[in-house]
Amino acid sequence: MNGADTAFVLISAALVMLMTPGLAFFYGGMVRVKSALNMLMMSFVSLGIVTVLWVLYGYSLAFGDDVGVGLFGDLGHIGFKGISPETLTGGKEGIPVFAFALFQLMFAVITPALMSGALADRVKFSAWALFITLWVSVVYFPVAHWVWQADGWLFKLKVIDFAGGTAVHINAGIGALAAVLVVGKRIGFKKDPMRPHSLPLVVLGTGLLWFGWFGFNAGSALAANGTAANMAMNTQVATGAAMLGWLAYERIRHGAFTTLGAASGAVAGLVAITPSGAAVNAFGALLIGVVAGAVCSWAVSLKFRLGFDDSLDVVGVHLVGGVIGTLLVGLLATDGVGGATQLGRQAVGAFSVMAYSFTVSWLLAKLVDKTIGFRATEDDEVGGIDQAFHAETAYDLTGVGAVTRSAAPAPQRPAGTPEQAGPDEAGTPQNKKVDA
Repeated sequence: MNGADTAFVLISAALVMLMTPGLAFFYGGMVRVKSALNMLMMSFVSLGIVTVLWVLYGYSLAFGDDVGVGLFGDLGHIGFKGISPETLTGGKEGIPVFAFALFQLMFAVITPALMSGALADRVKFSAWALFITLWVSVVYFPVAHWVWQADGWLFKLKVIDFAGGTAVHINAGIGALAAVLVVGKRIGFKKDPMRPHSLPLVVLGTGLLWFGWFGFNAGSALAANGTAANMAMNTQVATGAAMLGWLAYERIRHGAFTTLGAASGAVAGLVAITPSGAAVNAFGALLIGVVAGAVCSWAVSLKFRLGFDDSLDVVGVHLVGGVIGTLLVGLLATDGVGGATQLGRQAVGAFSVMAYSFTVSWLLAKLVDKTIGFRATEDDEVGGIDQAFHAETAYDLTGVGAVTRSAAPAPQRPAGTPEQAGPDEAGTPQNKKVDA
């Protein structure tokens, strides 16, 4: 066993695990307060569901011996059958298979969680749990086999996807679009204000994602070596460039540099560099980041033009960012790898995953909708799905230390003093007429 590499992969697995709670904060701050807890739970529950499935059959489907067609593994490792703590990857020297399996488990956990942002505010929690159970089983596990297993058909085609541009981001982004088309729009879409309730929570989530993404990307080298160092550096470079690209486009298009734009731009850069960072130099990472930031900023507006309600811009950031990173590596890869041939391979990888994931995701969403119903009732959606499905609220504003207007004692007025109009709930004097 290579001790240094093993330690590196185990630490990277822990970093990737932290990304799922980070994603929960990122998405949770972007929704209205009445569904903040539900948004947190839609990400967090993936840690439970996918972990169990991974042990039962997920690892075997993704990384078991190929059945002969390059599409999925056999079931020879159900319950990690045949794998002991001493079993190593790489023959005579490597890391324990359990370290590799744990690292890859965290990828499987976060991928369906990425989809949750597209369906915010309006789906049953039980339906969501059933959907991701089905989705990882027949979409994620096979696609991971295509891309990362030596006998997978995209691996043999030499498609470059170092850390998940196709298997994670394109897969989740297009799957989210399919589910959105089945579930439909939120009540009040394009009519009611649906602003983020906590931008500080969004920035906190972004910071956790950025931190964890070093494990996600550099850890995919599966060794503490120069490839991991190059990937870590390019992760930082592309993310910073993408943030600036998004803000520049936003300033030109909308006249402001927004906090939400900075956070979204950073995530777009992280997404785009994921498949390509180990194959490009720092200047390539800069270009990928700037392009991803600006293009993803433009892409998120398409939902209003095309009429699909992707609540938290999963399609605009993860699908579009994943496609950008996957295709640009075909042009920017160094050491003589990049060129028209590699670009063609990258296109095959990106669009084959899109076609498969969209079709199967749509069918699974339809199945859930026709059986137990995917959509929350109108009353639950309007009243708040936190209370409807979790019997909780994100913030208790009536607890100890919270003084309400009705509980505060009325001020005493000296005798003979005329009564003055007090402020209303917005702080505006009640007897004054104000402009809208």
